Amino acid sequence: MNATRPLRPPTRTDRLLAALGGVLSGYVALAVADLIAGWVRHEAGPVTAVGDAVVDRTPTAVEQWAIRTFGQSDKAVLLLGILLVLALIAAALGVLALRRRRAAAAGVLGFGVVGALAAVSRPDSDSALDVLPSLLGAAAGAVLLYVLIGRLLAPGTGELPDGAARADRRSFLVVAAATGLAATGAAALGRAAGSVAGESATASRDALRLPRPASPAPAVPPGAQLDVPGIGPFITPNRDFYRIDTALVVPKVDADDWRLRIHGTGLSRELSLTLPELMSRTVVERDITLACVSNEVGGDLVGNARWLGVRLADLLREAGVRPPSEGGPADQLVARSVDGMTIGTPVEAVMDGRDALLAFGMNGVPLPLEHGFPVRMIVPGLYGYVSACKWIESVELTTFDAYDAYWVPRGWAAQAPVKTQSRIDTPRPLARPAAGTVMIAGVAWAQHRGIARVEVRVDDGPWEAARLGAADGLDTWRQWVHPWQAAPGRHTLTVRATDGTGATQPEEPTDTMPDGAEGWHSVVVTVEES
Repeated sequence: MNATRPLRPPTRTDRLLAALGGVLSGYVALAVADLIAGWVRHEAGPVTAVGDAVVDRTPTAVEQWAIRTFGQSDKAVLLLGILLVLALIAAALGVLALRRRRAAAAGVLGFGVVGALAAVSRPDSDSALDVLPSLLGAAAGAVLLYVLIGRLLAPGTGELPDGAARADRRSFLVVAAATGLAATGAAALGRAAGSVAGESATASRDALRLPRPASPAPAVPPGAQLDVPGIGPFITPNRDFYRIDTALVVPKVDADDWRLRIHGTGLSRELSLTLPELMSRTVVERDITLACVSNEVGGDLVGNARWLGVRLADLLREAGVRPPSEGGPADQLVARSVDGMTIGTPVEAVMDGRDALLAFGMNGVPLPLEHGFPVRMIVPGLYGYVSACKWIESVELTTFDAYDAYWVPRGWAAQAPVKTQSRIDTPRPLARPAAGTVMIAGVAWAQHRGIARVEVRVDDGPWEAARLGAADGLDTWRQWVHPWQAAPGRHTLTVRATDGTGATQPEEPTDTMPDGAEGWHSVVVTVEES
């Protein structure tokens, strides 16, 4: 008898149960893969590996749409989308198994091959064992699908009596329920095993004692934080600091195992530093504002923090590096993350005297895991995608002609100084304030140039100077406020800033690609009778 053919014509209920069996088989495949990944490494799991492959191959326009639409929840949405697609495909394979059990089981195995290829093609994959989670998980799912559909289509010919059909379905449901419970347990074990590395990283962070800076940051000047309801804090709390990167799973690096390598063109000697060795160098503390190139006009992908670290220029000079202005052969510094991300930074910018840091502290504590623990790069005046490498493990000196970092082939500029921006934080868009004095307030930033002036315009009226909060150096944003005597009606509020060089923000709006958005931020409000 042909085992790939149903032994009685399937009913609508059979198809629904078969779809359920397909979804359950997919769940078992992922649960077993999670279990294996817990012992291999979490990043080798099929969902993470395929998700990373999707991120790497997503057209930039789609990626920017996702950031605009979902903000910092884009990764969660991507993972949810992958799981939903897998569930739909698994359900379809379950229905197919009613007619072709072997073909459906082979389909499950095919997805395991896809996951395995995605895992070993990750930049941070260094072991053939990375194929095991996807392959073993798919094998478990394929076997379960074959067995479940066999239970549903018990031996017989033609139409089975209703009682027999109910018995077949009861057998199917018993096996399905038992397998589902076992799979849940396997997934829990896998996550528990995988959490060991995370616990090690967390424990090393908890045990880390930050050194006192030889050059501490000055106290934030009085008046830098304006007392205006609706305006955010001058120093962004770590929990609120924006996070934009490609890591679906936050790398968990044990500080005791971390090591930084500095190598490449134009060095007199390579450097290899542990974290204690790095922290034994001259430590500085600085307030620096970071901005993401994906930040649209008026967006919130910008934050200001107090960073603790070592000047990268000091280490480069220790290695014998000379900037191009001094005849050095390398004009690009390529920072590499433990997850394979590469970020290219001009050597000249790192060595021109600004406080370019290898930071290990953020707002008085060790870097949070999601913000790059144990060490990340910070270069004031450059967008994050060309300067702010998180989870850094190596620095290579090369040239822009010789190497394109991760974002450049995807349409972004190789070099990207931060553009002058200003934002209205209050009143919010579509707010309905009462007539009378309304405080218009927000922030402006032009890192490494500073903010010299902010102006506000109501409708098509004249530009009026806003009052600036105290400056905390050239590398941080400045808050501003402007009292407005608001008359009833609908009004458009617009802001623009002028940086320390005397250049004013251009009015013409531009996209975030290839090197950052430009344009004036506006909000529309309706003032009501008081």
